[in-house]
Order: sequence, then structure tokens, then C-alpha cells
Amino acid sequence: MRHETITQADIRWLDDPEVFRVNELPAHSDHRFYQSQREAQQGHSSYVQTLNGDWRFAYAKDPMSRQADFYQADYDTSNFDTIRVPGLIEFAGYNKIHYINTLYPWEGKEFRRPAYTMGPDQKEPGMFSEGKDNHVGAYVKKFTLAPALANHSVRIRFEGVETAMYAWLNGHFLGYAEDSFTPHEFDLTPYLTDGENTLAVEVFNRSTASFLEDQDMFRFFGIFRDVSLIAQPAVHLEDLAIKPTVNDDFQSGRLTVDAEFSGQQAGVVAHLSVADAAGNQLYETSSSADGDVRLTDTPFEKVHLWDNDDPYLYQLTITLTDQTGQVLEVVPYQFGFRRIEINQDKVIVLNGKRLIIKGVNRHEWDAESGRVVTMADMQQDIATFKKNNINAVRTCHYPDHISWYYLCDTNGIYMMAENNLESHGTWQKLGAVEPSYNVPGSVPQWQAAVLDRAKNNYETFKNHTSILFWSLGNESYAGDDIEAMNHYYKQVDPSRLVHYEGVFHNPKYKPTISDVESRMYATPAEIEDYLKDNPQKPFLLCEYMHDMGNSIGGMKSYMDLLDKYPMYQGGFIWDFIDQAVAVKDEVTGQKVLRYGGDFDDRVSDYEFSGDGLMFADRTEKPAMQEVRYYYGKY
Repeated sequence: MRHETITQADIRWLDDPEVFRVNELPAHSDHRFYQSQREAQQGHSSYVQTLNGDWRFAYAKDPMSRQADFYQADYDTSNFDTIRVPGLIEFAGYNKIHYINTLYPWEGKEFRRPAYTMGPDQKEPGMFSEGKDNHVGAYVKKFTLAPALANHSVRIRFEGVETAMYAWLNGHFLGYAEDSFTPHEFDLTPYLTDGENTLAVEVFNRSTASFLEDQDMFRFFGIFRDVSLIAQPAVHLEDLAIKPTVNDDFQSGRLTVDAEFSGQQAGVVAHLSVADAAGNQLYETSSSADGDVRLTDTPFEKVHLWDNDDPYLYQLTITLTDQTGQVLEVVPYQFGFRRIEINQDKVIVLNGKRLIIKGVNRHEWDAESGRVVTMADMQQDIATFKKNNINAVRTCHYPDHISWYYLCDTNGIYMMAENNLESHGTWQKLGAVEPSYNVPGSVPQWQAAVLDRAKNNYETFKNHTSILFWSLGNESYAGDDIEAMNHYYKQVDPSRLVHYEGVFHNPKYKPTISDVESRMYATPAEIEDYLKDNPQKPFLLCEYMHDMGNSIGGMKSYMDLLDKYPMYQGGFIWDFIDQAVAVKDEVTGQKVLRYGGDFDDRVSDYEFSGDGLMFADRTEKPAMQEVRYYYGKY
């Protein structure tokens, strides 16, 4: 991908699958950092300034009618509207709310085929940059740098922007990014001014990334997660990799920590400490931060293992001090000792014991705000998991809000951390497997984009103890490009298992993609047939039960298999919560929940958006009783 600094934006990037990040800072661990130990204890960093709130906003129905030079610092935005960030453009009333499952939202209206799939010279120029259905949101935010951020290098961090974004500061082009559900950071330092600054962000509803983001969900766009300014201390921990391992005795372990620093490092000392859950210091060391710091294979004679029943976490703290002993930065991170592997009997074991997944697939959803979820939403979901004996979650089918990963760590929820990838509509038509223009497939021009998504997922979340599986994506068929993603994860992280279901539809890749046999909605008889036929991999249902209408009644047939076949490891129910929007009914004036098709959205899959164990207002459905009973037996 482009490494040189690009100074001008190009709308044609929307049409090019080989352009997906421009001037973007590399993905890195999601560690939080503070100016002092006191700040770390309070969980509030003076190095961070939020830009959430009201922004100026202009909507355009297509790229041709947008105000193309709105990003200029002196541009008159007095005719712009106001929009809340984070928020979705559709929830602000500008664009039609639209739900669809397999098909792309333009089907039947615009003819599109992914670039290069109809031939190596078929670039499809203008497909999205001139798309009559490619809606555009222009955002402008005026800000003055907080005093605590002054005299530092400063970057901006977008936690989630759907689908493709361009950004400028004071008229200077910052960069371009795709991959809607992972963070994007750009360096602001060269363009910041004293006093008021003008940030401009242009968000396009569609780009080549849209072919990779065909998830079964309402289709929205906009800045839907937090936006923050982040100051970099004089010396800064840029990336942190925590690698705890459990020895064969399951009593002792080892810890490796890799820390990469940036900034003026001469004379700076890095202090590293490890404490147990009670705060007792177990290990402490200091070293010069002149280069990167590596704590190599440090032994811990007795470790308290992490699992769902006992999510025990240790506290790692890295403190940077200058030559006078003044604290520059404090980085805390909790981690656990646990070991996930497939044993000699081809059974997935956690800490040496058979793993049984009692899971759900969980879309991020709030009936009042769509994909803009709150901490209260997430905490309530964790409480629901605990109440109903749910021990695992698949982040379907994209990375979630960063806070969710920390909650799963502290509450012992096993995670299948999925990439932001689903290209369902490129290989399945009217239920039939027809991959003639499948992406990523084995198309060379699409491989870098999906590898970037794998890297974003890994680098951001690599330190979370709760993640037992990396998942390559969902319903995207299989080919050389997904095989390359599998290889990437195995290369950077052999300590976890890799999952992918789509190889079931293209079995020639089974030897090189996925550590587990994963299927959707296989019947108990089909599972039993697989397990009786000298299986090569343990079996996991990444989706089953499909809780739509009066469903979940056949759950016992699946659960009984757990007693008969150790290589059957359970599965993830589809799904946890309905996707429905709370609106005021025009006739009664009462608030009601509306599903796909209720917004005159066509093509639509209608009530198919409502197949959760909970209604969209987080009221449990009767089916949850069945889940609580059967999941509680194991």
C-alpha cells in the first residue's frame, strides 16, 4: 500500500480495490496511556481530547452533486446542518433506512461487478466515484487544541466510519481509509495551528469496500464510533504485545512482552511491573528505552489460569520516566494465562480441558441508534450472557467496539474475533453456489485489502485474553486470498486457533484454511455423520438454531451430541439481538419496533432482521429460557 505521503485526495480510489488506506498510521495495539498513575487509576487520560458532539453536516445524493471543496479552511458552512457524532446518517433523517441480507443493496437498480473479476483488465472505473446511488456526507468540526495536548505530536483517531472516508485538517489532505469497523489514525501535527482548527471528513456510502462488507444487516453509513485527538508524549509506547504462555504442567507459565517506542528516547527509562489481581507485585524490571524493550520468556512458577468460571487477570504496567525521574507515560494492561490448543485426540482444549462453546453471534445494536452502541448496552449484554449461561461470543461479522473486548476479558467470555469481511452476494445467487465473480476469491488485486483487514484485527486486539479464535470472515467462499489470511494469522499468532466456515463450499482449501470444521445450520444427523467418519478436525457450529419466530425448540438434539462426541465443541446461536428500529407510530403515537421492509426499503429481506434471542429493546424472548436451561447443563 502507498507509503509515501500523498497530498491530494483522489475520488477514483473509491473504484480501486488496491487502494484502501492512504497516509494512515499503522495499526497497533489498543492499549490506553496516561500522564500519571493517578490518571490511570481514574481511567481518564489528559492526552485524549474527544471530538464527539455536534458537527456541521451536508448531505449529497451522489458524488456529482456534493460540495467538493467543502474541506477548505475558509469554506462557508453556514448553510450546513448539524449532526451528532457518533451517529448514523440514516438516523439523522437523510437517507433511507435499508435492510438486506445476501444481495447487495443496489441489486436490481445498478449493475455492478467487482473490479478485475470479469477479466484482468476490467478495472470498472467510475463504478462508485460516479455512482448515482453513492450518497455522501460532508462533516466539518471546528476545534481548539486543549492545553494538555499543546506542544505534543497529535494524531486523530476514528474508531469506526462506514464505508469510505477522506479527511483534511485546515485544508490539508490527511488521508483515506476503508475497513469500516476498525480504528483509523492520521497524523495532524504538521497542519495544526494555534487557536481554531478546521477538521473536514467526507464519507461515502459505497466503494469497492462495499463488496467486502455485505453482512446480513441494516446498511448504514457515517461516523458511528468515537473520534478523538490523541497527544503523543515525548516518548511514547507505540505498540505492545503481551504473550503469556502456560507450561505443560498447567501450574506454571512464562511471559514475553514486546514494547515498541517512538519519540526522543535518550535517557528515558521503561519500568515494567506485573501484579496479581490483589495488587501484589510479582515481577519488576527497568531498562533503557533507547530502543525497543523486550521481556523475554520470564518464568512464573505458579500461575492462576483464566477461564469462563474464573476470569483471573494479572496487571501489567509500563511506566516511562525521563532523566529527572518525571513520569512521561503510564500504560496499564490486564492479561490472563490460558492455553488454547487441539490435542492429540483432535479435541479443542482450554487449559487442558475440553472446550464447550455455549455461544451466540452478536451484532452490535441499539434500537434507538442502530450500530452506535453505548457502554450501558454492552454491560447489559454481558449481564444477559451471565444470567443465561452463555459463555462465548462471535463478533459477527466485523470487529466490535473496543470496550467489548475488555468486558469479555474481565467477565470470562470466550471470543471468536472476526474480520470485517463478508462477500455473500458475489458467490451465492438465489441460494445456489455460483462464484463466477467472487471476491476476494483468488483475484490478486483483492488480496492486499483483505490481508490489511486481517492485520487491523490482529494488531488492534492481539492482547485480549478472551480471544481464543481468529475468524477470517463470514460467507465469502474460499480461495487463495483467504488462504493467505489464514497463513498470516498462523505466522503472527500460533497461540490461537483460526476459524473459517466458507471453506465448506470449496473443500479443496480445507487442508490450508481453518483449524476447525465449521458449518452453519447443519442438522444433528449431519454432524453425527461427520463425527463418525474419521474426522480430521473438531466440529464447531459457527451458526445454528436461527432464532426467528418460534424457534430454538430443537436445541436438545444438538446438546445431546456433546455427551456422545468429544470432537463436537458446541456452537454459536444465530443470533443474540434483533435488528429493529424504535420509531414513533404515525397513528397511535406510541413507540414501536420496525424491521426490514418497514421503511419502504427495497430490495429487502423484511423480518429476517429479527432473529435474536432478545427483541431490539433488549427484552428477552421466550426462547431465552431454552438457552438458559440447556446451556446451564454444561
